[in-house]
Amino acid sequence: MRHRNSVKKLGRTAAHRKAMLANLSGALFERKHIMTTEAKAKETRRFSERLITMARKDTIHARRTALAKLRHKRIVKILFDEIAPEYRDRPGGYTRVIKLGQRAGDGSRMAILELVGFEAASKKKKAKDKEKEAASEQKKKKKTREKEQPAAETDSGKKQDAGIAVASGPGKEESKKTGSEKKKKELKKSRKAEEKETESKETTKTRKKKFGK
Repeated sequence: MRHRNSVKKLGRTAAHRKAMLANLSGALFERKHIMTTEAKAKETRRFSERLITMARKDTIHARRTALAKLRHKRIVKILFDEIAPEYRDRPGGYTRVIKLGQRAGDGSRMAILELVGFEAASKKKKAKDKEKEAASEQKKKKKTREKEQPAAETDSGKKQDAGIAVASGPGKEESKKTGSEKKKKELKKSRKAEEKETESKETTKTRKKKFGK
């Protein structure tokens, strides 16, 4: 007999269903909104709202029963310290189901389950996530720049070494000096040749005077 057993089985065994509802409600308390199928969202809504009503008492017995169902101390602390104080003056209706339509893969109806009054918290969390992503991107850029800088320094060092090698070779001033020295040597050679020619001419003249030839 099913006397007052209104729980939907969701195609799972009792242990699997309890674990799934505990995980979904824990994700709801932690993130303040979740996206799942419409049937799961409705069952999670019932499960989580009962826990919130129990957490409003804030007794040791309530904390122990919540821990037995949620199975995580961190989530129980969030439930009793952050969520329950916001709903002290609210008699019920702690969550909201927003239908999204059918899923593309299997056509199942999807929905968003969220906590009423925590929309700003979800927006702040999204903004923080964006800031974290921007900071991580900046760190990645810095790392890439730091990696590129040593490569650029090595390239510049190679260029400097090449410049030093070129400078150590015959520079402009040295080439000018060598050119001037070559010119001087050529001038000396030409002068010596001219002197030899003049000497030979003088000797021929003196011979003619002596021998009359």
